[in-house]
Amino acid sequence: MTDTTAPASITPVVVRLKLSLLRNGLRQSGGRRAAYVASAVVALLIAALQLIGLIALRGDASAVSVVVLLVAVLGLGWAVMPLFFPSGDETLDPTRLVMLPLRPQPLVRALLAASLVGIGPVFTLVLLLGSVIAVAHGAAAYVTAVVAVALALLICVALARAVAAANIRLLTSRKGRDLAVLSGLVIAVGAQVVNFGVQHLGSNGLSQLDPAAEVLRWVPPATAVGAVDSVSKGSYGLAAAQLVLSVAALAALVALWSGSLTKLMTAPDGSTIQSAEPAAKEKASAGGLSRLLPSGRTGTVMERSLRYVWRDPKTKAAWVTSLAIGLIVPVFNALQGTGSVYFACFAAGMLGIQMYNQFGQDTSAFWMVAMTISTTRDAYVELRARALALLVITLPYTALVTILTTALLGDWHRLPEVLGLSFALLGAMLATGAWTSARFPYSIPQGTHKNVAPGQAGLAWISIFGGMISAALLCSPVIALTIWANVSADGDQWSWALLPAGAAYGAALTYAGLRLAAPGTARRLPEILAAVSKG
Repeated sequence: MTDTTAPASITPVVVRLKLSLLRNGLRQSGGRRAAYVASAVVALLIAALQLIGLIALRGDASAVSVVVLLVAVLGLGWAVMPLFFPSGDETLDPTRLVMLPLRPQPLVRALLAASLVGIGPVFTLVLLLGSVIAVAHGAAAYVTAVVAVALALLICVALARAVAAANIRLLTSRKGRDLAVLSGLVIAVGAQVVNFGVQHLGSNGLSQLDPAAEVLRWVPPATAVGAVDSVSKGSYGLAAAQLVLSVAALAALVALWSGSLTKLMTAPDGSTIQSAEPAAKEKASAGGLSRLLPSGRTGTVMERSLRYVWRDPKTKAAWVTSLAIGLIVPVFNALQGTGSVYFACFAAGMLGIQMYNQFGQDTSAFWMVAMTISTTRDAYVELRARALALLVITLPYTALVTILTTALLGDWHRLPEVLGLSFALLGAMLATGAWTSARFPYSIPQGTHKNVAPGQAGLAWISIFGGMISAALLCSPVIALTIWANVSADGDQWSWALLPAGAAYGAALTYAGLRLAAPGTARRLPEILAAVSKG
């Protein structure tokens, strides 16, 4: 007798698994529950405000352009979310289910349903509802809107899943997790682009969005919302084509996702295949950097510091963010016509922060460094080498940002004084950073998004903000000379002298700061080691 009983659906099981993961995660600590509740409230509040704003657009001639662009941005956000936050959703990693006897098609349906649970899908759903309400007119349009919202939401979720499944081997590796450091860069750039765009729209009106919307209304998931507008205008054939394109995009994403799942569940990876890196290649890559650096302890420490910048995720994230913001603030303000050439000093300030908490960047591995420091001279050489490693990047970068900002504003006669002021500020921050690194060290936890270990937030505030205020005070002589050069009748002819004066003053401050910090570093090694190893 043949058993004709259909296999039970795994969709409810996977949905309950998603809810259990969420619930158990919130049970770990009160702080995590509070953070989740706070983020949920903020997200829903923003979504509600967006919903009100979209409804208010109803009847506006440019409403369709706004909602089409909004849905296109939503789709882009869902596409990049797995790359920047690979650990944000534990169910995004299908390799956890590799050992289970599951077929790709039922698993795709189950994971797609589980993906609809969370703050992100609810936020997206509210924005999609507001978008279709803004452009729907008539019964047929509202019926189409129901289908369009479902299609757009499923496309967004399937897009995130397909991207995650296609890149999960990379995202779960050490180098893949380094992709998350780009989030700081994208957020910083995106914020300035949005700010620039809003100002441009405020002076030129929403009609400026029409050309981009005409193109994006044929790009899923914006095609679904475009179909609602087409029905409202009586273009039923156009609406049908946009809905068909949306369905085709969803089917293609599901097929891509299913293919990636099949490959993940059947193909071997690095955990089952022994990797053999050629020794010669590794030796050549290791020696390339050291040949360009000084010999002895100075070169060794510089190489170690530069390798931290390239390999350590937390250090790389800090550097990427500082480099991005240091360029964005002066350049974007110059492009908007509201900036000043002195905004270029922001680059030196952002990069000078990297000198603070030097030993905390080493975490518990600092004990290996501490074993090599027995005298004040050893401490001085260690700090000097770390400062030199930082200068390898900061000096050319500061000059580049200053020249670029000056070129955009056409204020070339101020270039020497701005460069001199930037170099003086950089030297002051290197000096104060060396001193605070020894006096107020704190731990940087690894494997989490926190930058300060619990109980050490006060040390971090004192170290960074106290040092920055001290650096500003130390720069007061160069600031005073800069002011004199701008207000004095004879100042213009002497403004060129601010470049060598600022560079020399910054170098003197750096030397003095390193000399003052060295005795405290050698004397407080046990306290520093205990502080940086806390996390």
